[in-house]
Amino acid sequence: MLPTRSRSLWRGQNAVTVHEAQPHAQGRFHIRTYGCQMNVHDSQKLAGLLGGAGYEVAPSEEAADLLVINTCSIRDKAENHLYSDLGRLRDWKAEVPGRVIGVGGCVAQQVGDSLLKRFSHVDFVFGTHNLRLVPSMLDAARGGERRSETAESRSLERFELPSARAGTAGRAFLTVMEGCDMFCSFCIVPTTRGREISRPAAQILAEARDLAERGVRELTLLGQTVNAYGRHAIRRGSSAEVGTMAFADLLAELDRVPGVERIRYTSPHPLFFDPALIEAHARLEHLCPHVHLPLQSGSDAVLARMRRRYSRDDYRRIVDALRQAVPHVAITTDVIVGFPGETGADFEDTLDLVREVGFVDSYSFKYSSRPGTAAESYPDAVDSEEAQRRLQALQDLQRELTLAHHRSRLGKRVEVLIHGESRHGGGQLCGRDAHHRLVNLAPGPSGRQPEAGQGEIKQVEIVEATPHSLIGVIASEARATGRPAPLTVQGR
Repeated sequence: MLPTRSRSLWRGQNAVTVHEAQPHAQGRFHIRTYGCQMNVHDSQKLAGLLGGAGYEVAPSEEAADLLVINTCSIRDKAENHLYSDLGRLRDWKAEVPGRVIGVGGCVAQQVGDSLLKRFSHVDFVFGTHNLRLVPSMLDAARGGERRSETAESRSLERFELPSARAGTAGRAFLTVMEGCDMFCSFCIVPTTRGREISRPAAQILAEARDLAERGVRELTLLGQTVNAYGRHAIRRGSSAEVGTMAFADLLAELDRVPGVERIRYTSPHPLFFDPALIEAHARLEHLCPHVHLPLQSGSDAVLARMRRRYSRDDYRRIVDALRQAVPHVAITTDVIVGFPGETGADFEDTLDLVREVGFVDSYSFKYSSRPGTAAESYPDAVDSEEAQRRLQALQDLQRELTLAHHRSRLGKRVEVLIHGESRHGGGQLCGRDAHHRLVNLAPGPSGRQPEAGQGEIKQVEIVEATPHSLIGVIASEARATGRPAPLTVQGR
């Protein structure tokens, strides 16, 4: 999954409205979300459950009497951040009698009861398969009972939660499968999310139609290895019985849903990137020309130790096939540096492949050992300072590649789905194009900020490029000649 910065689900561009305020609400809740899109989506579903149980969204954390922290354990930094937060929240809870704290997500799934033992002010803990139990656990907590529920479930009931209908600015996540059977040596996901389970296609399509009817124009399909959707049933010959299909066929069905104008998915695994999926990118009208395809390393030796089950040449062949099918496709990736045993030559192989592929963007991290993974016991750890040097070198290269790509877009006209106000403030709007590039909108010739509503798709002319975003002018406001009014963007 694409990692994201820790943030509250209810702030900034991620703010959503789930339920109207109820006159006799049980209380007010606030959710802090850490981690990937799956965690964000889980928080949206949790908000729906709490709203259905009579709770309101709090306008701020200070106004809440229930705080839920949805955690991430993909790196030790995220887990340590949780423990630091929980320590500080002791005072938050003590300020107002009756306040309740719940912890869920991947760390909760992994450590369970120990959170209750370590933090006496935490009232309940729930794992990734136990969202539906939260309202009853909350009721128990208000009665003085502390509970932990982290049992893994293979039941399809885990998908049968209130639809997270609160798409942000015309966008929504849609879970198609959960879990992972790959057991990469560095990854904790099979422990925290369980084994692969694919959702019935009819249920996915029904939710997609429902979201489209509510104004969602862009769907992002979620799964830990999203393009592995339906593979076990295909292998057993039981697709019709369980109601699944091949991933490319599911994309084709979603492409026909009225109102859906963009389809994305994350994160695929290279092992399951088959010719049918590449063909889908070439022929499906609404499938975006952007693929986030995790690489992790450009060294065959490191890939083997990571148990990734592909080589650098396998990866290169997928990229070549994608670009032959969709010449303008934007490819982004994930890379880990400093994996145990990674030599200087291994790292140079990664730099060479990153340069050769020309990734539009990448999420890169220093390796951090996770308990319960095979790599935890690997010898030949890379010195932390050396790993940091490698990370900086990789990120410097990626900055150059991203800026070069952005500059290649100058003068192009693109469609931008408006998300809302930019983080730069001042009334400036932003959105993303079909290639998933962030576009900040500049004032037109008059100097006025452009007018557009969240969820609208606008034709935008790209007039400036930075390493972090594109800058454009709504096409109807651009002059035939000359430059638009100047735009000042802080932190370029």
